[in-house]
Amino acid sequence: MRASGVTSVPRTDRVIKWLVDGDPAIRWQVLRDLAGAAESTVERERRKSSARWLGGARLLAKQDPEGTWAGGLSSDGGLYSPKWISTTYTMLLLRDFGLPAMNRQARRACTLLLDGGFQRDGGLNYGVWAKWTGGSETCVTGMGLSILSSSSMLTTRLDTIASHLLEQQMPDGGWNCRRPHGATHASVHTTISVLEGCGSTNCTVGANSGKCGPHSNADGSSCWYTGFFRSHRTGEIIKPAFIRFSFPPRWHYDICAPLDYFQAVNAACDPRMADAIDVVRNSQRKDGRWPLQHSHKGKTYFELEHVGAPSRWNTLRALRVINWWERGTVTRPR
Repeated sequence: MRASGVTSVPRTDRVIKWLVDGDPAIRWQVLRDLAGAAESTVERERRKSSARWLGGARLLAKQDPEGTWAGGLSSDGGLYSPKWISTTYTMLLLRDFGLPAMNRQARRACTLLLDGGFQRDGGLNYGVWAKWTGGSETCVTGMGLSILSSSSMLTTRLDTIASHLLEQQMPDGGWNCRRPHGATHASVHTTISVLEGCGSTNCTVGANSGKCGPHSNADGSSCWYTGFFRSHRTGEIIKPAFIRFSFPPRWHYDICAPLDYFQAVNAACDPRMADAIDVVRNSQRKDGRWPLQHSHKGKTYFELEHVGAPSRWNTLRALRVINWWERGTVTRPR
């Protein structure tokens, strides 16, 4: 493993206290990922906080009587658009908050997303074009599978969706929603959406049992990109936004997203991740916190955090990534 040449991350009680004193939707994750709390304590805090937290409650209060969000503002009935207040993107945020799987409002929305988006090819897509063609979109399908799995939807259609995603995997190990239009190289945006979808389900319903999930081939092939943010052809940074951390990420990619995914599934630390880890470490401020460096333009119900200010969400994600990396690089052969 290449030496990073940067100082280790300070884990002060002050930073942990700052995280715990913030949003209850963050608190249960701090207890689980940074404080080593008992599973029963974590689950109790999660159930107590995620739906009642001001942001989660405000989002749930915005749900339409029909079960969608922003249902009257788009041609697809609010299932996917407008961004970022539609049913899909609201449910992605509630997933990140840790909304309990059996929440009635979430499960109602999931039923609508599944019934309204399931296409003839086995994937998901929304809107007029999807209705005409019966064709799915890989990014949408990955995000949808993650949402549906987080609400513990038990239906053979989830297995069909997972099977469809596995069939779309490209020779370089990733995915690209532009593949039907001639793309020959995987996209980081599409790949992280698919990995999060596949990693959230064990596909135990039908024929794909064991083929999809956090320790499947779909996960193991995900180190196809060089350094997470550099071109495999030139070694240059693909896009500056890839090394600026946003939250919520929506469908967009930055390097914190795949690193957070790998720590969540406890993947093996790969030397090709070292450059990305250095970026995370070097983005930390002197006070031990990480800022919100970027946000994605679109409609929102409210702002979680402000660009340039210390970010509890980015600090939480960065600290648990560094914890995972340091555990792995110490305990695994270099």
